[in-house]
Amino acid sequence: MAVGARSGRDEGEDRPDEDAVDREAEDEGAAARPHRSFWKELPLLIGIALLLALLIKTFLVQAFSIPSDSMQNTLQRGDRVLVDKLTPWFGSEPERGEVVVFHDPANWLSGEPTPDPNLAQKVLSKIGLMPSADEKDLIKRTIAIGGDTVECKKGGPVVVNGKELDEPYIYPGNTACDDAPFGPLTVPKGKIWVMGDHRQNSQDSRYHMQDSTGGFVPVDKVVGRAVVVAWPINRWATLPVPDTFDQPGIGNQAAASALGLDAAGLAPAGLGPAALGLTGAVPVVLWRRRRLTSGRTAG
Repeated sequence: MAVGARSGRDEGEDRPDEDAVDREAEDEGAAARPHRSFWKELPLLIGIALLLALLIKTFLVQAFSIPSDSMQNTLQRGDRVLVDKLTPWFGSEPERGEVVVFHDPANWLSGEPTPDPNLAQKVLSKIGLMPSADEKDLIKRTIAIGGDTVECKKGGPVVVNGKELDEPYIYPGNTACDDAPFGPLTVPKGKIWVMGDHRQNSQDSRYHMQDSTGGFVPVDKVVGRAVVVAWPINRWATLPVPDTFDQPGIGNQAAASALGLDAAGLAPAGLGPAALGLTGAVPVVLWRRRRLTSGRTAG
């Protein structure tokens, strides 16, 4: 028995360290594998970077260049803005006061000069490394959304759902809408009403009321919300929603509808047909409901 025990210890002492052997094998294998040169890996790195840029441009953020003065002084010609394209993928729709980029809904840019980018600019804009070269995009401020009633009389402010807008972002010396007063009108569901901040130099919704769109921009034409002025550096700024669009009651579309403003924007004197119909229907419905309830109770 003593011999057997002694023999076991001897075997344990003679057994080589397996971990050390494995490490030596790994070191030898690593030394045997040649390292890939930086220049051979560079095309792969560039490919991955371009793919990531394309994904970001498609689903997250895209840069746009401001081609005109219609949004002064909020945005200047030549500014680069970053547009949030992510939230629309989750069903988010434009809100009042947001500056949005949208595709030309009905040839609004007809007759306007368009950029002529070269091939390199086109490729880089497609993958998001340069501002979009798409000449069919516009940028304006969302004033009213689907269901809102909006109007602007000459000499007066813009009014949304009965609430007057205080618009400090309007270009100095401009009026709210004296060049093209409108309304009252009701924005159809799934559409928005847009206006430029440089009111007397903006071919916005007011100037396209006779088009097939009626001046409204379909929500599915909206690329996204402009959130940041990214370039030039000395113009860097965020683009928040102005406080005037947060005033109490501005979202009360029912109150505006009760004034008789229908989808065509007509405002008859007194209560409109829809409001009168609703007023007359309520007593009838309540009377019928009492009859049905009393009948079930008697049974």
